Amino acid sequence: MAEQGKNPAQEKGKSPEAAKQARPAPPRETQIIRFVETNLDGSKPVQEAIRRIDGISFMLSNAIAKQCGFTGKKLGQLSDGEMKRLEEAILNPQTIGIPVWMLNRRNEPLTGKTRHLTASQLEFTHKMDINELKKMKCYRGVRHIQGQPVRGQRTRSSFRKGKSVGVRRKKEAPAAKK
Repeated sequence: MAEQGKNPAQEKGKSPEAAKQARPAPPRETQIIRFVETNLDGSKPVQEAIRRIDGISFMLSNAIAKQCGFTGKKLGQLSDGEMKRLEEAILNPQTIGIPVWMLNRRNEPLTGKTRHLTASQLEFTHKMDINELKKMKCYRGVRHIQGQPVRGQRTRSSFRKGKSVGVRRKKEAPAAKK
């Protein structure tokens, strides 16, 4: 029978370090999940975790989680089938009944279609839209070319980009000797 206060590993002639190594490691709290071109925290609830994806807003993430039935689950607890269903819902929210007004690309200028963009698609389309404005040389395009604010902000004191403007006093000339 073992004496009180002694470690069972020490009874067998093992050092305390060996006893620590023999214990199983605690489960990892945070797991990183690669999902829709983004690294997401698997320990967070689904609606909170998918908000980290570019193009997914607060309202859209809540609507997707509710429509898919993932409101109480954490992202790391989802099975492979559920992950595929969630990915399809994020890439095509119209298919699960999300209203059109929640999508971020309604009535595209060239095609007239309504779709939802995420991650690199969103960034690429934004750059292409700006390049199209520059090609047209419309007012907004010219402002983008010049690096000036596009949406009517004042420029007297803002958007100076390193150019310091201020008042300088003239240096006084040394007094002439008499």
